[in-house]
Amino acid sequence: MFLNKIFYNFKPFIPRPVQIFIRRRIVFHKRKYYNHIWPIDPNAGKAPDKWPGWPDKKRFALVFSHDVDLQHGHDKCRQLMDLEESLGFKSLFSFVPERYNVSQTLRNEIISRGFEVSVHGLNHDGKLFKSKKIFNKRAERINHYLQEWEAKGFTSPSTHHNLNWMHALNIEYDISTFDTDPFEPQPDAVSTIFPFRVQNNSSENGFIELPYTLPQDFSLFVIMMEQNINIWKKKLDWIASKGGMALVNTHPDYMRFNNDCSRETYPSGYYKEFLLYVQNKYQGQYWHVLPGEIAHFWKNTVENSS
Repeated sequence: MFLNKIFYNFKPFIPRPVQIFIRRRIVFHKRKYYNHIWPIDPNAGKAPDKWPGWPDKKRFALVFSHDVDLQHGHDKCRQLMDLEESLGFKSLFSFVPERYNVSQTLRNEIISRGFEVSVHGLNHDGKLFKSKKIFNKRAERINHYLQEWEAKGFTSPSTHHNLNWMHALNIEYDISTFDTDPFEPQPDAVSTIFPFRVQNNSSENGFIELPYTLPQDFSLFVIMMEQNINIWKKKLDWIASKGGMALVNTHPDYMRFNNDCSRETYPSGYYKEFLLYVQNKYQGQYWHVLPGEIAHFWKNTVENSS
């Protein structure tokens, strides 16, 4: 975390191409050392004690989440919804409330179309967890947006997290961790492909943590410059074999729908190909729901059975 603090202090002064170059060099160097735990950590596949299984005897759970980092990502959300809807899928869209203009019209449309909305940090500057004082102050603003948007969940920028501090947020679930990802700025993993409760030390019940369990698109296609979705397929197949939760977090910011030739985008066809792969190989085998529904199921069914 100390190196993270230094990086985010200097980040505004580092040109974006230089930031990407540095991250690529670091990841390329580290990747060969983590083959034993990435993209699959064998230890993460163990089911919780007294595991009752997913509803309707489905083989695994399937959740799609989108962190919307910038205004141009916000403006692509309808295209992404159209793509998912055309194939029968729904997802979560998480917005940064004080970084760009979050349209109430868009949020209302997302909800009316059967998708879900959550809060993605406050302003995405890498300083949310710099100190508990800063976090608690920003938590008040985050709670304001959670209430205004009638949102149940929170996703943290860059998956920075301190789960103990996050009890200050009025949330039912959080998506700020991962089963395994040594290439994230805060690489500590939770080592499970199942949700779990983050218990509060007070009389409060805490919240349900939903770790993302497939590598994020930015890491795969922008930093690692992968040219196919083979890693996504491999990880999904393993999760299905273990009966876990397949949660993939992607960003409309980095999806290329039309003629965007930015070096920080990848063809949206990769994501469509993945959706088709899930649909064609596992039709009828997955329980596809929104994060709020997973959290509700975990709280009211899984925990009551243990």
